[in-house]
Amino acid sequence: MKFRKWSMFRFVRVQSILRWSKYAFLIFGFLALGYCGYVLLDAKIYQAYETWRFEQALKSQSTSEPAREEANPPFNSPAPLKLMPVEVNRVAGVGGKNIVFGRMEISSIGLDVMVLEGTGSGTLRHAVGHIRGTALPGEQGNMGIAGHRDTFFRSLRKIKKDDEITLTTLAGAYHYRVESITVVEPDDTKVLDDSGKAVLTLVTCYPFYFVGPAPKRFIVRALQIPG
Repeated sequence: MKFRKWSMFRFVRVQSILRWSKYAFLIFGFLALGYCGYVLLDAKIYQAYETWRFEQALKSQSTSEPAREEANPPFNSPAPLKLMPVEVNRVAGVGGKNIVFGRMEISSIGLDVMVLEGTGSGTLRHAVGHIRGTALPGEQGNMGIAGHRDTFFRSLRKIKKDDEITLTTLAGAYHYRVESITVVEPDDTKVLDDSGKAVLTLVTCYPFYFVGPAPKRFIVRALQIPG
């Protein structure tokens, strides 16, 4: 009799634990979904706001800037530096938090994203980032831009050779054509080596639908189109 009562007690207790575990997992799931929704909404709002500010800066510059002798000057040449509002843009490499570097568009895959300076976790949560120490637009060198595969760079999985990439800064617009698409090991830093040409290298994790930290890196290399 005692054994039967003890068995019933254990059964009821196990049922109670399972029931509360179900509620706990349900609450955890809702919290996780809520957090993901918040992160995505926060990034979307940030992108919309910075895009608007950047476009306003471009309009302001186009109405007040005297004609230049050089149609597409280097990003860090003396002339455009005087025209860059501090609150909107600065020269890449100068310190600061969430400094807007420019705007990148790849119309063939529907990508339109603001580029910030640096690749910290906070930066890549809101945008894609210029890899510090790599070249600047208009320079002869390898410019690296990194982004997350599950947010802003998810559409890179559809990119093809010869697709065109446009990078717009307050110093001018720069156009690139995709030369190669490769997958490399995460410690392969040679993809950012200087080749003596004006190169744009996009970096993200791979595979795109991998759960957890992805083991590879997806590399898009594009050459600047002479203009």
